[in-house]
Amino acid sequence: MLSAESLKKIDYELTKYPADQKQSAVMSALAIAQDEKGWLTTETMDFVAEYLGMPSIAVYEVATFYTMYNLQPIGKYKITVCTNLPCALSGANEAVAHFREKLGIGFNETTADGKFTLKEGECMGACGDAPVLLVNNKRMCSFMSNDKIDQLLEDLSK
Repeated sequence: MLSAESLKKIDYELTKYPADQKQSAVMSALAIAQDEKGWLTTETMDFVAEYLGMPSIAVYEVATFYTMYNLQPIGKYKITVCTNLPCALSGANEAVAHFREKLGIGFNETTADGKFTLKEGECMGACGDAPVLLVNNKRMCSFMSNDKIDQLLEDLSK
């Protein structure tokens, strides 16, 4: 179900916890699986559950609670914009409007070419850098003016 490389990464994560607490690595294991597969199918989550020796429902609960996990196919670049109050007061709503105009999509939609998915996110812990966004859950971008958004989209489109 997962490559040997991904299993090796999960095994490394398991070393961070006592042997009888393998389920503690569930968030890392899901992130590793998602990095390989692009999104988390039920089959992938079932595999992670079995690998960690925990009930599938417990894995589903984690995957559905946190917005970083993709439960359906997404674009090559998932752009998650924080819309909590501090970001909203510092231009997040305007940034979202600019993304919608430039990409022609709204939240939870993917561009026709499959390149971009736009998501709404909760607080990212960088209120002083608002508005902020994440690209593929890995890269945080701060102070996102329309010009910076245009540059980001241009860079990602290359």
